Amino acid sequence: MTEKTAQHTDPDCLFCKIIAGQIPSDKVYEDDVVYAFKDINPKAKVHVLVVPKNHYKDVADLAENDPKTLVHIVETAKKIAEDAFHGNFRLIFNTGKDAGQSVFHVHAHVLTGEVLEE
Repeated sequence: MTEKTAQHTDPDCLFCKIIAGQIPSDKVYEDDVVYAFKDINPKAKVHVLVVPKNHYKDVADLAENDPKTLVHIVETAKKIAEDAFHGNFRLIFNTGKDAGQSVFHVHAHVLTGEVLEE
């Protein structure tokens, strides 16, 4: 396992540009490891994307190269859900084009703020 440095970004990546402040977003949370912002096409009352500041193409890449950050994403999702609702949330990672991934910088969709249908 090789961890990537905090400087690892992709200059052509939409989410890297959002994290860098080059593209505006509605920030919900930020620390040294992750950046969280409201989804522009929400699927729930609260729909937040949590992205690591380091660029990884998908959750499998992240799990292989930086599992501590994957754990931190889950912890961040829990905090967002506790702040926005009563701690219940759905966490989704789309991995690959056929699974609906459209931005190839790993991101977790945190859905909460209301009772969600199955």
